[in-house]
Amino acid sequence: MSRARQIIPYKAKVVEPIALLPYEERVRRIEACGNNLFRLASHDVYIDLVTDSGTGALSAAQLGRMMIGDEAYAGSRSFFEMERQIRETMGYRYTIPVHQGRAAERVLDFVLIKKHMIVPGNSHFDTTKAHIEFAGGRAIDCTIDAGRSSTGYHPFKGDVDLAKLESVIREYGPRHVAYILMTVTCNSGGGQPVSMENIREVRRIADQYGLLVILDAARFAENAWFIKHREPGYATKTIQEIVAEMCSYTDAAIMSAKKDALVPMGGFIAVRDDLLYERLKAPTILFEGFYTYGGMSGADMEALAQGLREVTEEPYLTYRIGQVKRFGELLSAAGVPLVEPLGGHAVFIDARRFFAHVPEDEFPAQLLCVELYKEGGVRAVEVGSVLIGRDPDTGENIRPNLDLCRITIPRRVYTMEHLEYVADVVRTVFEEKGQRMRHGLRFEVEAPGIRHFASTFRYVRGSDGGTGDLP
Repeated sequence: MSRARQIIPYKAKVVEPIALLPYEERVRRIEACGNNLFRLASHDVYIDLVTDSGTGALSAAQLGRMMIGDEAYAGSRSFFEMERQIRETMGYRYTIPVHQGRAAERVLDFVLIKKHMIVPGNSHFDTTKAHIEFAGGRAIDCTIDAGRSSTGYHPFKGDVDLAKLESVIREYGPRHVAYILMTVTCNSGGGQPVSMENIREVRRIADQYGLLVILDAARFAENAWFIKHREPGYATKTIQEIVAEMCSYTDAAIMSAKKDALVPMGGFIAVRDDLLYERLKAPTILFEGFYTYGGMSGADMEALAQGLREVTEEPYLTYRIGQVKRFGELLSAAGVPLVEPLGGHAVFIDARRFFAHVPEDEFPAQLLCVELYKEGGVRAVEVGSVLIGRDPDTGENIRPNLDLCRITIPRRVYTMEHLEYVADVVRTVFEEKGQRMRHGLRFEVEAPGIRHFASTFRYVRGSDGGTGDLP
């Protein structure tokens, strides 16, 4: 009997050259950037795993559709094609295009959030939290306790704690709740999925208190795949059927199409309600552009529509999530501490356990990102203490439940040989420095706002005058 084989559902037709800089040059360049990997030029990087946002490969069908993009300012054919596809895939009646996900947050929060309102949800991401606070609101994390730990198995660590959600609603009062945000998958918690049962129960609570449920749908198809494979009753359902049910429990969705819609730029707000749709039009025109293009070209809208069709194909999703799983297994076999179970778009390393002796306030996850670049030219991203920022009331650094180094896999770009190389780089840093590092990084210049993009860092020197390594 032949063994099961991993089926790769695409082949390469165009390639891009990449090159690895010498070690000494990598060290020089990251130091010149203040130990902030966002400040590196892309040609400084060998394997770029900082994000899966807009970094995927377009399909031949997407490129073909882009050639027929209608660039009319108002009411272009490409807009109506995108709107039709979103309605077919997700079920929302109206669509407003925007140039990317954070623009969708900006427009939606401008309309729905008033000063001192709250937005409960499951581990809000950086721009999400920042936009809520910019509008005068407060993001409140209601993720289940299992989602706050990197260890232990739970099939849906992205779930909302229903008792906490109700408690928060009662404490602040329903009129002070702008909306409930469901993020699928839950990126800040390690790319963890949310169960259909949980989404359904959040809908029930929202109905009880007369509240809106908004879906952050950036990785909706990956979440649907996990529901199919982990939640009882969904094994025989198609991805499309699961997506339709997920969305049916929500009033609207915001989406960075740069993830699961497989495009380099674009996003949208999708809504059911006529009145909310009309309220969103004016700020879209003000912030983005006319509400039938909203910062997107006709070519972009055509590619997005095609991407929504491709992303719900099960062979693609099975390979996509399987590639992440195989990469994570390589790291686990070497003893690297990961967030368990593995998510769909990235492998998250628990940096506090990786650098067990580095103080929490010396940003172990940021330190790990810097060390991975030095060792092998790999660019990852910190999702932890630097990213989460300061408490808006006290000004103190927030200590998140998890301080993570996210190694994000772009869609349809890198082969397993690339990821085997990355795994070897991580293993080397873990074996040579994981137990030796006693000090990490501190701010040299702390940028205002979303600080992890522009801040600079310097190594904390140990008592021996070194950089924190034990001899």
